[in-house]
Amino acid sequence: MLDTLIKGGTIIDGLGGPARIGDVGIKDGLIAEIGESITTPTQTTLDAQGFIVTPGFIDIHTHYDGQVSWDFELAPSSHNGTTTVVMGNCGVGFAPVRPGQEQALIELMEGVEDIPGTALYEGIEWGKWETFGEYMDYIGSREYAIDVGAQIAHGAVRYYAMGERGRTNENATPEEIEKIADLVGDAIDAGAVGFSTSRTIGHRSLWGEPVPGTFAADEELLAIARRMKQLGKGVIEAIPAGAVGELAMLGGERNGPEDELELLRRCSEESGRPVTFTLVETRDYYPDLWRHMLDKTHEANENGAQLFPQVPSRIIGYLHGLSSYHAFMRKPYYLENLAKLPLAERAKAMRDPEVKRIIMSERAVRHEAPGSMEHVAGLFQENAEILYPLSDPIDLEAGPEASIGHLAKEAGQTALEYLYDYTVGGDGLQFASFSRANLPESLAVIEEMLLHPDTVTGLSDAGAHVTLICDATMPTTQLSFWTRDRKKGNTIPLEYLVHKQTARNAALYGFDDRGSLEVGKRADVNVIDYEGLSVAPPVAHRDLPAGGTRLMQPVTGYKATFCNGVLIRENDNDTGARPGRLVRS
Repeated sequence: MLDTLIKGGTIIDGLGGPARIGDVGIKDGLIAEIGESITTPTQTTLDAQGFIVTPGFIDIHTHYDGQVSWDFELAPSSHNGTTTVVMGNCGVGFAPVRPGQEQALIELMEGVEDIPGTALYEGIEWGKWETFGEYMDYIGSREYAIDVGAQIAHGAVRYYAMGERGRTNENATPEEIEKIADLVGDAIDAGAVGFSTSRTIGHRSLWGEPVPGTFAADEELLAIARRMKQLGKGVIEAIPAGAVGELAMLGGERNGPEDELELLRRCSEESGRPVTFTLVETRDYYPDLWRHMLDKTHEANENGAQLFPQVPSRIIGYLHGLSSYHAFMRKPYYLENLAKLPLAERAKAMRDPEVKRIIMSERAVRHEAPGSMEHVAGLFQENAEILYPLSDPIDLEAGPEASIGHLAKEAGQTALEYLYDYTVGGDGLQFASFSRANLPESLAVIEEMLLHPDTVTGLSDAGAHVTLICDATMPTTQLSFWTRDRKKGNTIPLEYLVHKQTARNAALYGFDDRGSLEVGKRADVNVIDYEGLSVAPPVAHRDLPAGGTRLMQPVTGYKATFCNGVLIRENDNDTGARPGRLVRS
């Protein structure tokens, strides 16, 4: 007898082939049968007629390293059809950690990934682990809605191995390099699914220090690669120098983009392991760099490397809103009189013409921490004209006519005045989005990246940038926008994009038991109302430890999500089931 029969759905199996109508039978956490009409008796039948049935999505770029201590739902990834996440990206994480090093790792995560330090202090169960193996055992003792894989982060390893010299990016001695490689090897041996490093100067701690490893010598990374070759497992994940174009323009990174790609090629060849790295458009720095890097990647792969550029599925933008970061938050009057008011009261107070006059006339004060994300207030002020109010549903193709600058001109206001009035309207719930790349050409770039044979999809940053970026919905956006809603360009076949975020990502990380709808594979399954799939503007939730705020975009369209054969989401609601476990390499 089957546990569950998903009947009459449009099966998109994740392997890239054409969709077909049929049934999927689940038993003991596995896919037991797939066919046109399954007649095996079943305990539960789910009518999927009119819906698509896909494998659970695999999100390879998340930052739940602290959240695994307090959030067993692992939201918002579980809301978006994701059944397996990989965390520990970008060279930041919380293990290994010596007693007394916790604060530095928190400040590093807060600066790089914009997760409130207060939440990390209060929410993480410090003292439960020191080594990475102990951290894995800690995660392994817990139950989640979805599965979790963890990578060991260069920043934590360097600090553990070298102390303050490692944290401040001093060159490692040969003995220290060997110790670093040993620690990575021990972690992979204990089940870490990869090793991550960040080499962009844009990633800094709360106090402005670059991530440990930013300037690591080539030999340090190659020693880690050779250790991974001995083990024969694990992925290398990197944020390469030059990844953030505007910052690369300032100089100071160890390598230029081409030299960095050559280093990653050597890491892949000397480790025999896959290397995945961030690739985004750097319009202001080197407009065609992304295409050049794809060409060089393809050439390297044809000669034996395993390089997988990791690309986004939508333009990455910063959110501006009264419940998050905004252009006026560092004004003295706001800080002294308004910042702590409830949101609706704050919006009402800011609509007072005299309050507006005072705030608009003041000079902003800088945050004491150079790495604080509150400095984005200055970016918003300087670029108010190219912020875009978020509509419902969100229009990813909004043109210049929808920008604050254009709307302000029509209203006879400056862009900053218009942005102020928009931000404080109503109860202050509305958001605008800032992106230098909010152009039709940039969507064409993303399309080309998605279609490239060497790329993988990622960069959702789920669990991170909790009040600035809301990209954990990328798996949903990838389906709803690119296969259905795009108007100013071609759509992409649904079967292709399902494959891209299921079997493709599973193969990269060696998750051979999942990622496709095949008999014997894990029953990680989505039943989706494809026509009803939608992503709404962000909503602020004060549900982090210590009362911290995070933004999440409500999504609709997930009729059912199964993890390990267990129903975890039904009609876009959490069922309370927690079948998710640690995934070891």
